[in-house]
Amino acid sequence: MKFYVLLFGCLLMVLNVSAQNFELVDRMDNYQSGINQLARIPLKIKNNTDKAQFYVIKKTKSDLGETQKGYFCYDNKCLEPSITEFSKKIEPGEIANLSFTIETGLQPSQNSIKFEIFPKEKPEEIIEQSVSILIDDRLQRSVFQSREITVNDIYPNPVQDQAVIEYRIYDNTKAKIVIHNVLGRSMGEYELPSGDTRIKFQVDDFAPGVYFYTLYVNNNGVMTRKMMVRK
Repeated sequence: MKFYVLLFGCLLMVLNVSAQNFELVDRMDNYQSGINQLARIPLKIKNNTDKAQFYVIKKTKSDLGETQKGYFCYDNKCLEPSITEFSKKIEPGEIANLSFTIETGLQPSQNSIKFEIFPKEKPEEIIEQSVSILIDDRLQRSVFQSREITVNDIYPNPVQDQAVIEYRIYDNTKAKIVIHNVLGRSMGEYELPSGDTRIKFQVDDFAPGVYFYTLYVNNNGVMTRKMMVRK
């Protein structure tokens, strides 16, 4: 009996060490988005150790449909959809701003995705994250909301000559919108003045096609959406 109690105690100690070595910040299990949008699932990993660590991020399950795509993004760069596993070096105390981005497609759906995250040198210290995402055609003008800012999606979309984003900034938050093409090249950077509630974008010089716009709040990318330009 004492042996089993001791074994159980050791197991709890191992689990506690694993939980302390790293953690997922702002973890959520359920998300909603509209069709023809980009839905970002945060995978913010915090290194709680006193040494730099390589962490493996692995997608183990996904039931995305034919018109949907999913890919990992970090440091404003996105990997190919075919990549299901990669590693990232995280400094002591650092929170890595990783995410899994989904192009939601053209049809309403209910999708599930599962991730595994663990230190490269200690694969037994694993955290599993199962996520459910509802794609609803009634949410085509989704809103990003936080304590710092509220932002509506761009309209009209598709755009022919000019588009508008409505927003409201609270406190002394610094925010901007960066537009980039499918290759990641920046097409324009626009500050969101705290004294205004809307900003206009001219796309006269943009070639027809797909673009993306990202909202940065205090230099952190928090939302990315697709923008279509038609002439």
